[in-house]
Amino acid sequence: MTVIKVPPLGESIVEATVSRWNKKEGDQVAVGETLVELETDKITVEVPAMTPGVLTKRAHAEGDIVKVDDVLAEIDESAAGAATSAPAAAPASSAPSAPAEPAKPQQPEAAKQSSDVRASPAAQRVANETGVDLSKVAGTGRGGVVSKPDVIEAGSSQPKVDVVQPAKPEFVRATSPAAPANAEGRETREKMTTRRKRIAEHLLESQHATAHLTTFNEIDMSAVIALRERLKERTEKEHGVKLSFMPFFIKAACMALKSYPTVNAQIDGDSIVYKNYVNMGIAVASDAGLVVPNLKDADRKGMLAISREMNAVAKRARDGKLTMDDLTGGTFTITNGGVFGSLVSTPIINFPQVGILGLHKTQDRPIAVAGKVEIRPMMYIALSYDHRIIDGQQAVLFLVRVKELMEDPGSMLVD
Repeated sequence: MTVIKVPPLGESIVEATVSRWNKKEGDQVAVGETLVELETDKITVEVPAMTPGVLTKRAHAEGDIVKVDDVLAEIDESAAGAATSAPAAAPASSAPSAPAEPAKPQQPEAAKQSSDVRASPAAQRVANETGVDLSKVAGTGRGGVVSKPDVIEAGSSQPKVDVVQPAKPEFVRATSPAAPANAEGRETREKMTTRRKRIAEHLLESQHATAHLTTFNEIDMSAVIALRERLKERTEKEHGVKLSFMPFFIKAACMALKSYPTVNAQIDGDSIVYKNYVNMGIAVASDAGLVVPNLKDADRKGMLAISREMNAVAKRARDGKLTMDDLTGGTFTITNGGVFGSLVSTPIINFPQVGILGLHKTQDRPIAVAGKVEIRPMMYIALSYDHRIIDGQQAVLFLVRVKELMEDPGSMLVD
């Protein structure tokens, strides 16, 4: 018998949520086949079978919290090659069977098919409750996984299947007031995923462990917009790179961090650790929660290299293929709320870093230029910083440097 345990999950990660079982008890498995997927606060970990055989035990259900080295499953390697289904009748010499379980309420067809469809635990639960057939729902999640919103949307167009609910104890019916006729669906309770809990803890830790302060400035985006318009067709044709505005900000931030290295530093006890490199974190929001993959040694790369690496990291994030190396070692972070329409915000520091640059929506606004009022595409930028080691003067000058570089982007291209 081979025991499958929770593997090491990465730097400082000690627990995960059982997200999805790919095999049922009694299924035959081959070496390397994924048995179960575990979700951590950073990545999804696929746990493979280490030996061929039959999966005889699943020690945890989907949604359970497990820790490193907890037993996940057992595989009987002596049964390799045997049929995966149980015989219709037990032989006379078999051991006495366990007492029969009480009959369970009839499950809807959607519940029977849930194990054959890639769906999140929340989606499966909603499908079971509403009778939605998961096999007929188009998944919009990572890798085509059916998400909870997919099931809710499909439920409005698919016929419902009545689910027989167990009768409540008599005393409950006698003492509980009848719910209003229109109360159904007014509230939904869903357990936090491990990732969401860790994100919450991480953000609270950042607020409690740092002296948070935010300073603001604004950028006239006219020059960088014009430069991008001139270069984007050529860079895509000659280099296969779609040029967005983010590489300009990454380059500008790296150059500003060279001028003000404290913004790229870290506190370690009573010491300040200055990083002579920039691993630039890019905050990415998703249905699964916030992740911050980082571009290693971004300060040593040119605009095209930054663009290529950023696109590659973005693809890994969309496909759910981010590695622990992608998500650790960052020294500074950029977050872009402007893609969602945010005009101004105060980003939270990605602890233990000491600074984060917030970008916002570019919006035409009237400004004074050489004594005249002109309409220019303007963007507010914000720097949240740890006031324990970064003085207000350094924070303001850092933003001014980013502003100067973005308003004269040609100076970055010849650096």
